Amino acid sequence: MIPFFSCEDNTQALKDLTADLQDPLGTAYNIRMVYTDSAAVKAILTAPKHVDYTNLSFQYSEFPEGLKVLFFDDQGNENQVIADYGILYNDSKLIDLKGHVQLLSHEGAKLTTQQLYWDSKSEWLFTEQPFTFEDKEYNFNAVRLDSNRDFTKFQTGNLIGTVAVSEPIDSLETP
Repeated sequence: MIPFFSCEDNTQALKDLTADLQDPLGTAYNIRMVYTDSAAVKAILTAPKHVDYTNLSFQYSEFPEGLKVLFFDDQGNENQVIADYGILYNDSKLIDLKGHVQLLSHEGAKLTTQQLYWDSKSEWLFTEQPFTFEDKEYNFNAVRLDSNRDFTKFQTGNLIGTVAVSEPIDSLETP
């Protein structure tokens, strides 16, 4: 008895199977997500469209039509972030915001740029893009920002604009 084997091209069937694996887990419209910690509201995210890719090995969520996030500090003060596009990488908790990104603080500070990254684990902001920052004491443009969420510790590239600087009084001089 002689065994017979046949080969069949299953390339298209394999492509069809793996194509389904790239589809999102779900898509939601006009969403409102409330983030809490110990019964206190920490943030409220709203977006016209949310696409969930947490079914993939590299999990992420996408906000292709923009988003608005209200953040609340420990005193209940409201700060907000607005962007034309956002993507949240689940494992690293890194958020990439793009297109007319605005960060507005409850104290009136405003940061504007075309791209801003937010590391939610360490509460750190950074970008390599040009940005504008203004508040009661500062009004400047620069390229590159590396800052904590309160802007009390930050580094930038070359600054253009007005920055208030205080100098210590020389103790040898009389006023």
